[in-house]
Amino acid sequence: MAHPHRFHATGDVRVIRVIIAEDMDMIRAGLVLLLEREPDIKVVSSASTGSNVIPVVLEYSPDVAVIDVDVHEKESLTAAAEIQGYLPDCRILLTARFARLATVRQSLAAGLDGLVLKNSPASQLGDAIRRVHAGHRVFDTDIALAAWGNTGCPLTEREMETLQLAAAGDGINEIAFKLSLSSGTVRNYLATIVRKMNARNRLDAVRLASTSGWI
Repeated sequence: MAHPHRFHATGDVRVIRVIIAEDMDMIRAGLVLLLEREPDIKVVSSASTGSNVIPVVLEYSPDVAVIDVDVHEKESLTAAAEIQGYLPDCRILLTARFARLATVRQSLAAGLDGLVLKNSPASQLGDAIRRVHAGHRVFDTDIALAAWGNTGCPLTEREMETLQLAAAGDGINEIAFKLSLSSGTVRNYLATIVRKMNARNRLDAVRLASTSGWI
């Protein structure tokens, strides 16, 4: 199936192509109108939630899929994971009335890109779309840490070893030597750690892990 290019230029602005998945017709229409005000965001289609969003995403290949999880939470999270498998370049941004810890935990574990609360300022949705499109994860740090509170640290044993050595001041080559890994593997571990913890960088990951009592 032929798809339009992932970016469209309007003047000097590169447009982010978005699909909105929301069960409530009035809310869905409102979100479309809200995003139409943004010069760098284009809503290419909309759909209801759950498995209904999958064929729409596959048809339009958006840059970002904004999926509500209030009504069909389990089905929508499953659909989001399937979309990641089909279109790994499509970023997944969830919307919800409340930041349920179970939802945040599942989203983080699945590698989804963010969660925006519906009571957030209107401008925050556009900002969140831009951030996830740029490769960032958009979860409030306090909520993310609370989500992991009952299940412990989200890092694997080897990732934790890597972070502990980084916290001790070791550089990439030193960590690689001590763990008998290549430098490239250590870099990959550190990048994964930063992503899993929704940290800004390696130092921020160390700070968050220390605050949480993981190291």
